[in-house]
Amino acid sequence: MMIRGDAEPAPKTPEGQTVWYIPHHGVYHPKKPEKLRVVFNCSAKFHGVSLNDMLLTGPDLINSLLGVLCRFRKEAVAVICDIEKMFHQFLVPPKLRNYLRFLWWLSGDLEREPQEYQMNVHLFGASSSPGCANFGLKYLARQHKDDYPSASAFIEKNF
Repeated sequence: MMIRGDAEPAPKTPEGQTVWYIPHHGVYHPKKPEKLRVVFNCSAKFHGVSLNDMLLTGPDLINSLLGVLCRFRKEAVAVICDIEKMFHQFLVPPKLRNYLRFLWWLSGDLEREPQEYQMNVHLFGASSSPGCANFGLKYLARQHKDDYPSASAFIEKNF
């Protein structure tokens, strides 16, 4: 997370600026015990309000599953794909990162004081992330339509 640049040390908060801290915990996959996945809880409430309560979900940009399945039968060969860490492929503007803060213990040493970090990318679990990522993906497909017409059409219709 830190190595890829998905998160960074949080700057000192300017006087009067709002920040939000997101609780998190680690999860190990049974087949990948050496890899820790950090799960952020954007639905956790503080004084009755969560980050997800304040986020807009945006319009549903996902193509109809029925349409995708019907088109799936048109050709002899079907292609499927997955975008690795899709939400993490899209940056959050710097002025909004104060709402994506969390505490982190360097080297997992809970005896030391935690350090403040902030996410630079959209989070799995944030209600706005699917809309932002789908918008970004379709925006990129339109931007590169002339260079990659087949890929652009695939993303626009079948993703």
